[in-house]
Amino acid sequence: MGAEFCIDLLLRCRNVFHIRQVHANALVNGTIQDLVVANKLLYTYAQHKAISDACSLFDGLTIRDPKTWSVMVGGFAKVGDHASCYATFREVLRCGVTPDNYTLPFVIRACRDRKDLQMGCVIHDVVLKHGLHLDHFVSASLVDMYAKCMVVEDARRLFERMFSKDLVTWTVMIGAYADCNAYESLVLFDRMREEGFVPDKVAMVTVVNACAKLGAMHRARFVNEYIVRNGFSLDVILGTAMIDMYAKCGSVESAREVFDRMKEKNVISWSAMIAAYGYHGRGKEAIDFFHMMLNCAILPNRITFVSLLHACSHAGLIEEGLRFFNSMWEEHAVRPDVKHYTCMVDLLGRAGKLDEALRLIEAMTVEKDERLWSAMLGACRIHGNMELAEKAANSLLELQPQNPGHYVLLSNIYAKAGKWETVAKFRDMMTRRKLKKVPGWTWIEVDNKTYQFSVGDRSHPQSKEIYEMLMILIKKLEMAGYVPDIDFVLQDVEEEVKKEMLYTHSEKLAIAFGLIGIPEGEPIRISKNLRVCGDCHTFSKMVSAIMRRSIIVRDANRFHHFSNGTCSCGDYW
Repeated sequence: MGAEFCIDLLLRCRNVFHIRQVHANALVNGTIQDLVVANKLLYTYAQHKAISDACSLFDGLTIRDPKTWSVMVGGFAKVGDHASCYATFREVLRCGVTPDNYTLPFVIRACRDRKDLQMGCVIHDVVLKHGLHLDHFVSASLVDMYAKCMVVEDARRLFERMFSKDLVTWTVMIGAYADCNAYESLVLFDRMREEGFVPDKVAMVTVVNACAKLGAMHRARFVNEYIVRNGFSLDVILGTAMIDMYAKCGSVESAREVFDRMKEKNVISWSAMIAAYGYHGRGKEAIDFFHMMLNCAILPNRITFVSLLHACSHAGLIEEGLRFFNSMWEEHAVRPDVKHYTCMVDLLGRAGKLDEALRLIEAMTVEKDERLWSAMLGACRIHGNMELAEKAANSLLELQPQNPGHYVLLSNIYAKAGKWETVAKFRDMMTRRKLKKVPGWTWIEVDNKTYQFSVGDRSHPQSKEIYEMLMILIKKLEMAGYVPDIDFVLQDVEEEVKKEMLYTHSEKLAIAFGLIGIPEGEPIRISKNLRVCGDCHTFSKMVSAIMRRSIIVRDANRFHHFSNGTCSCGDYW
């Protein structure tokens, strides 16, 4: 069997058994000594993820060339054996083999998958040393690696230096910003199209996810129109992403329209729609939709029950939530995990059944995480249970000692109880550990533009009019009985100073601007990166009644629909 014939047979191999037969014949007739044949065998084993066979062949080779090493590096990366991938690459360098644009993307991808920024930087130095930073494939891999390691600015610098960019690299960069700066992600999408690149379905899913993160309805509608205009089919992946996008932009009805347009739906699509109802406090509709799903012979999975229990929690459907939780394993063979227990802790916390929630946590056989204890701590804050709050907080600080949000939430509880010495202790602890409270930001859409506010912000061109409107609102609200809840100010300062600090919270400024710039009859939609505070929640309810305006607020936890002085969350969030 000659070398060409052997390679031809390898091209036709459909499984590992066939490859082994060709390998055995190559050993018998000696063609295995031909490095071209040996490399092709290695490559074919690697493609079929038969890495142990590839290792046996590699170890038996007396002669290896750069391609031999490259195939092994790529093979280990392909099966997720990152340690062996690194070790083989180090051996490549030790043997004096020059890495090429085939080997480097594989080892860079291993750094990306492990989110190993330190090793990624070492590989980047190797790239520069060998002058491969101008190679498109290597540069694109580095951009991807830095983006997945959340070092977005480094990824952006590399991206901008690339002589040629392809659609994949643009998509990677858009996706990187979707995770940390959704607005910039959409700016890049516009620029990509201006430079003549036509997005494919993968790029569109990335853009849809960015719209979901930003919560910008006008961008969501633009993206929807672009998808329809360019004939993208609403398959399960794109359709489900659009359901999530519209739900997070505040329109369950638009999400449902997308769902109804989808020709093919799976359990993820149904679960996304249940979650959409849940976000907006429409628990009964989520339950009805779940039963509709069962009637369509779609079997629920873990994601479905997270969405369903979340919906029950947000709508205050205690009995229904307990019934669904108990039915998971008994009726649907879905074993509850920590996410389901977290929903139940939130559900029981809403009802004030804190001891029952604690018993549930203590009886868990699955590993507890920070979200579970955060749900417990939030319930303790609502019901003023200091003893259980401290227990939850200690568990949180053990799990995530570097998360400033936990210190802030616990400080909030102590501040509400007037224990300012303890608040100061936690503030000092944050200072010593170099932790900073995440600043609050609020976004609002007016005239198809997105505006951003921070507390006390005066950078807006219409700042004077915004503050005038805010003062008018506060006077009207105070006449209707509004009393600022100064417990939400964590500083031990005079009462009047606390009031001033509350009056200029970012969501209040955004609502005032919305009343100026958004026509009557249209809802005011705002998004907040943190949980909305209790005082702003009360403020929003009263504004919706006095000004007769619908206000939709998306915070870090959920949506709040304010109308006629009430909120869809039932004042528990």
